[in-house]
Amino acid sequence: QVQLVESGGGSVQAGGSLRLSCAASGYTLSSNCMAWFRQAPGKEREGVAAIYTGGGTTYYADSVKGRFTISRDKAKNTMYLQMNSLKPEDTAMYYCAADLRRGCGIKVVAGRPEIRSDYWGQGTQVTVSS
Repeated sequence: QVQLVESGGGSVQAGGSLRLSCAASGYTLSSNCMAWFRQAPGKEREGVAAIYTGGGTTYYADSVKGRFTISRDKAKNTMYLQMNSLKPEDTAMYYCAADLRRGCGIKVVAGRPEIRSDYWGQGTQVTVSS
């Protein structure tokens, strides 16, 4: 059974940092696509960052480029999102997602990365105060 579990969310002041983790079970982060999405109340879900777990190539939304870093640790079967210089507009529920197909693809639409999301985690809340 494939499962994704996020952790690391919390409340911080503007300019602070958080590191989100997405622990995967039921599959290995060998050659697939994974991504972080976020959704704030009243807004549509948006792609934040994505990564090819095999080669490690990354993609970021224009709004977070230079501030967020997506990475993965194959030994720990975990994906991470390091968030620095947080802004109030980063406040949202953050979800990790995965496309387990070996030939998966990452596309950029309107400046935001997207993947086919076959699996989702439960989400972790990030709140940034001004």
